[in-house]
Amino acid sequence: MAKVNIPTFKLNNGLEIPALGYGTWLGLDEKAELKMQDAPKLVEAVAYAIDVGYRHIDTAHLYRVEPEIGHVVKQKIAEGVVRREDMFITTKVWQHYHREADVEKSVRASLKRLDMEYVDLVLMHWPMSISQDGVDEKIDYLETYRGLEAVLEKGLAKAIGVSNFNLEQMKRLVANCRVVPAANQIEVNLNLGQRELVDYCQSEGVMVVAFMPFGSMVAGQAAPGSPEPKIDNPTVVAIAKKHGKTVTQVALRNLYQRGIASIPKSLMKYRILENASIFDFELDEADVAKLAQFDNGYRTNVPSFWQEYSNYPFEKVADPMRGIPLSLREWKNGANQDID
Repeated sequence: MAKVNIPTFKLNNGLEIPALGYGTWLGLDEKAELKMQDAPKLVEAVAYAIDVGYRHIDTAHLYRVEPEIGHVVKQKIAEGVVRREDMFITTKVWQHYHREADVEKSVRASLKRLDMEYVDLVLMHWPMSISQDGVDEKIDYLETYRGLEAVLEKGLAKAIGVSNFNLEQMKRLVANCRVVPAANQIEVNLNLGQRELVDYCQSEGVMVVAFMPFGSMVAGQAAPGSPEPKIDNPTVVAIAKKHGKTVTQVALRNLYQRGIASIPKSLMKYRILENASIFDFELDEADVAKLAQFDNGYRTNVPSFWQEYSNYPFEKVADPMRGIPLSLREWKNGANQDID
């Protein structure tokens, strides 16, 4: 079996985070329901990823697969493939648990589902606080973050951070917290370079972790009319051929050279291996300059049904989606959706 050796970045608390991880969000279908039918494929994919050398697994309460992730990790430990201390497990606190005391409840519930004593990183999934009924609870994310600081003190997580925070929110958080966030997980790709936000985070020692690292490049992931580059874009194809790599490997390598960790997701074994095979080449200045021309601020992930809620972090759109999908408000965990 082929193996990959994934380097690490150092977080602001000294903890090492693998520069590339495996994302476990299954996505929503056309009815805005989670694709739970793919959960068995995900279990197989995570097991394969660990076998070939992945050590960074990204999940969340919302994703419904914490029990499956925990089971696979325990299995690989039992097989002698890894030790728990070799793994970097991230999970996230959802919007319903933004009161300070509820943060710990959420993290302890995630640990129970994962069957772990601690996670390596726990993130506030969004800066908004929204009830299961879709009510804007208007809880200050500074309060929520105090809950994360308490979780850190109790040893339930090795590091804490946030996700989907914009520049202003990050500045306010850094100015008012006791523990500077270890990470901010945001969308970053060739269309959405987020230069100012990334530069600020890095200047404060906050690791940027990129989700949707391919942006609108991959078919079916972006809305019709989304901008270049697509998978067959001549400019990126030429750069990929120059290095003997694929277009998606170029996109991931570009993030790595910016000092950004990434968490691509795929259920296909060859893509899982390919995504992590980006550490044996280097983009030169000309390559980087050409890729930078695609940075036009286009955001692939726009949950505009939240845009009138307090602390929504993105630009508002003229024609927002109506109504929060039920799948983002009420659920049970696990492949059979029967675990609280």
